[in-house]
Amino acid sequence: MFAPFDENLAFEACRKIISFLDENKIALEYTGRISQERADNGIMIGACLAKNALGKVVLLYTVSGNARKIVDEKNLTGGTFVAPIVSIDAINDALYLNDDEIHKLTDEINSETDICRRNELKQQREKLTTESLSKVHDLYTFHCFDRKIKSLKEICAVTNKGKLPPTGTGDCCAPKLLDHCYKNGLMPLSMCEVYYGKDSETKKSGHVYSPCDERCGLILPEMLGLRILYRDDDIVVVDKQSGLLSVPGRGPEKEDSVETRFRRIYGDDVEIKQPAVHRLDMETSGIMVLAFTKDAHRAMNMAFERGDVQKEYVALLDGVLVLKGVPQHGQNELYFRLDVDNRPHQIWDDVNGKKAITEWNILGVEKYIAPDGCRRDVTRIQYIPHTGRTHQLRLVSADSHGFGMPIIGDTLYGHCEPGERLMLHAKKITFPHPTTGEKVTFECKEPF
Repeated sequence: MFAPFDENLAFEACRKIISFLDENKIALEYTGRISQERADNGIMIGACLAKNALGKVVLLYTVSGNARKIVDEKNLTGGTFVAPIVSIDAINDALYLNDDEIHKLTDEINSETDICRRNELKQQREKLTTESLSKVHDLYTFHCFDRKIKSLKEICAVTNKGKLPPTGTGDCCAPKLLDHCYKNGLMPLSMCEVYYGKDSETKKSGHVYSPCDERCGLILPEMLGLRILYRDDDIVVVDKQSGLLSVPGRGPEKEDSVETRFRRIYGDDVEIKQPAVHRLDMETSGIMVLAFTKDAHRAMNMAFERGDVQKEYVALLDGVLVLKGVPQHGQNELYFRLDVDNRPHQIWDDVNGKKAITEWNILGVEKYIAPDGCRRDVTRIQYIPHTGRTHQLRLVSADSHGFGMPIIGDTLYGHCEPGERLMLHAKKITFPHPTTGEKVTFECKEPF
């Protein structure tokens, strides 16, 4: 995943810590039992510069895993070492109950010659291993951007479809540093992770590495409140989740939004009150761009006005389009305006309506499983809007002047079952970078 914060200042802190380790001014010590194989492995050194409530910048640092720590008796680093979310002793206690039985089953499997019996023993071991791993995961909780504390299982219910995460999830540097910041009311300014140790096939000592997709990719979006696809000094590109407003609405109950979370994450780095460059409907997921500066925001607005921004969406339509004689590829022009008696609905009006131009590609027909377990045929379709009208793609789908086939989960122009979401996702965007002018493209796969 993309590093959520600037890395430059924190990188210098990591280099300083590594130099102290190399000079034996500070020490890397074990906090629990560790195999020789793992002892020879390198580790990640993580550092974070954060601002406290008084405006003072403080240094936090940590190491990956939970079996090692940095000892700095003379406080040469000038910072605070962040301990693991869960200690190695607590993890060992959670594993202890099933440990002997798992080893016993392993010995039996290795000595068993009957294939059926071996498979039976393996299933018993797998059940105990899963049970032990689940107990370990129960120990992990994380402080998040909104001051809420979420368990690892609660987070994985959202980000990993409820499946158990990989072993070691929560032991990387980034979750530890962020947890400490949000627990203590600190605003992260710069964060970086540097590999330290023997070079491997995938890592070289002294090099910077972004948070891993396998583990951190499950946790950090929930801790931050946003899944960040890209960030520089001018813009941030996020993957908005369905159900979250793009910008705040009226009243405190509608304050939570992409904009609100963006300002909370980045604080004083955000120059403008309304950083969103464009919007997505609350029920639509996918790519959104926000700007840090007035100049970047202005440049992005001009790019939209010139038609220099290209977007692609994916949707699931409730039925089979080809049975209506719709060609695989095409483009239509429709005219809609606000229904003043039924806001925020839009209605067809070929006299006073605004023109909406939409290109489409039918991607295929597939089986959709509804929340109640029912299965039905649906059409996966790619939309390329050439205008940006309100509810344009929902109307192209559902209105009789369009396809007459609503997007699944559309609460305004179709039907939404309990537990269902709008199956519309902003998958791809291309635009000239507001500072460099270079064309950039960002893409995130639809979650359905």
